[in-house]
Amino acid sequence: MTKQPEDWLDDVPDNENEDDDDDIIWVSKSEIKRDAEELKRLGLEMVELGKNALDKIPLDEELRAAIELAQKIKKEGRRRQLQLIGKMLRNRDVEPIRQALDKLKNRHNQQVALFHKLEMLRDRLIEEGDDAVPEVLKLWPQADRQQLRSLIRNAKKEKEGNKPPKSARLIFQYLRELAEEQP
Repeated sequence: MTKQPEDWLDDVPDNENEDDDDDIIWVSKSEIKRDAEELKRLGLEMVELGKNALDKIPLDEELRAAIELAQKIKKEGRRRQLQLIGKMLRNRDVEPIRQALDKLKNRHNQQVALFHKLEMLRDRLIEEGDDAVPEVLKLWPQADRQQLRSLIRNAKKEKEGNKPPKSARLIFQYLRELAEEQP
């Protein structure tokens, strides 16, 4: 007895066909290329880091060796090495690497913001003199009032005499030391 075309559908469970469609995730070629480019950019960021910064990123031996080699070579060889690094990153979990890079960038941005703040405070100290000292003492109670006042006086004299701003640099250094001592 031969089965009719409608009868063969009775042998296949209904939910089996639906499960196959759920398991397949279609990724476009463009998306694959975008992901590959993103990994190459991530590799380039790591190649442009210095040795100390690179030590703070969780890398395996093979990837670290590839990055160090890319740092040494130039032009076309470097481009090909970056391609290889991007390919190596496809087989690894890049989230810890991205987090470490973000942490490094954020630390740099915080450092720059602190320096700008300290420069503005130094300029105010030189312009306003003793009137601005209480603000510094409020921020850092451990600051030495006499040392600050002496540095401010010297900085004003240097500014009026068109001399190099040695005392202004010393004020900045002192403020930076105070900021770094603060927890």
